Amino acid sequence: MQLRGTLHDMKGETGSISRKGIDVKIGYSLKSRSHRVVHDNATPVIDGLKQSCWANMPPELLRDVLMRLEASESSWPPRKHVVACAGVCRSWRDITKEIVKTPEISGTLTFPISLKQPGPKDTLVQCFIKRNRATQTYHLFLGLTQALTDNGKFLLAARKCRRPTCTDYIISLDADDMSKGSNTYIGKLRSNFLATKFTVYDAQPPHAGAAVSKSRSTRLAALRQVSPRVPAGNYPVAHIAYELNVLGSRGPRRMQCIMDSIPASAIQPGGVAPTQTEFPLSSLDSFSLPFFRSKSTRSESQISGPLTGVQREGALVLKNKAPRWHEQLQCWCLNFRGRVTVASVKNFQLVASPENGPAGQEHEKVLLQFGKVGKDLFTMDYRYPISAFQAFAICLSSFDTKIACE
Repeated sequence: MQLRGTLHDMKGETGSISRKGIDVKIGYSLKSRSHRVVHDNATPVIDGLKQSCWANMPPELLRDVLMRLEASESSWPPRKHVVACAGVCRSWRDITKEIVKTPEISGTLTFPISLKQPGPKDTLVQCFIKRNRATQTYHLFLGLTQALTDNGKFLLAARKCRRPTCTDYIISLDADDMSKGSNTYIGKLRSNFLATKFTVYDAQPPHAGAAVSKSRSTRLAALRQVSPRVPAGNYPVAHIAYELNVLGSRGPRRMQCIMDSIPASAIQPGGVAPTQTEFPLSSLDSFSLPFFRSKSTRSESQISGPLTGVQREGALVLKNKAPRWHEQLQCWCLNFRGRVTVASVKNFQLVASPENGPAGQEHEKVLLQFGKVGKDLFTMDYRYPISAFQAFAICLSSFDTKIACE
């Protein structure tokens, strides 16, 4: 910032401050002993220099620039420039959000809300999970290349919390702050005592009319809720069940997922899955990590899709694809198309269950696959109508040892 003009005599003379190419004229007066902004018809006034000067760019020109940038960048890390544009000011953020499409259409993850939105219909979003045994934490990354050894782009983190009767996996947008009281908390996964049944909870309503779970943890969080931005909602979005192995014979796991927040019609031609458009109470003035609260009066306007009052009976049901026995290798095999390299009982592929409708080629399409590629490295690939958050939670359920199922 450079000061132009002379202000030494302080007799109402006018100086000007140059900020990023825009001159702001400031008048000084001894009588009022205050600083006044002198309005200039040729130059828009910046309120206290707090609003970025770039906000004054003509909307037509700004939209054209952002559309060109969006078209030129389709993957991380170059896509961070698109996100940076949303952090300049409110007008830039509004136009960026208008131009940038959801993962279902673009196949890319741009904003944090993209993690709650369904993936693309035609391709699998390739991610991987790193496990830290010492800290009982799990980190989800977006794969930047086809190689299984790249560093990836961080998406989500989870921390395992053992309790006397269950196990919780707290899921957060921040790798360094994985607590339910954090404003980066977005949901959790809870298991039963035997780790054979799991429930995925979202911190915000997954669709209009979603009912919050009246659990003890919800009541305790509500009692501790001092700020309205502290999350206290437990909205069930999926139930995962592993079939008990009563015969005691070793074999692959059998699992079923009931996606409470996704209708079975979503996998049919023309079907629509719920799409959250923004986090409740998120700051629109700057691009920052989102905030939540348990009950939002704006939830209906922030979610698109025909999901008002989704009933569990009409929910999408997923099941693991049955592996085939390989005589030469003497093991159960699934075709992961090179994405899994290590045999493990944790490996699975999920497809739509026949009970969602007439069986056909559509039900052979893999919606989520998870498999081992290293000691503490696993791949996770998902597609529409599952979101990254839901896929991550489902894969976390596979890490627990299940003596009754193996």
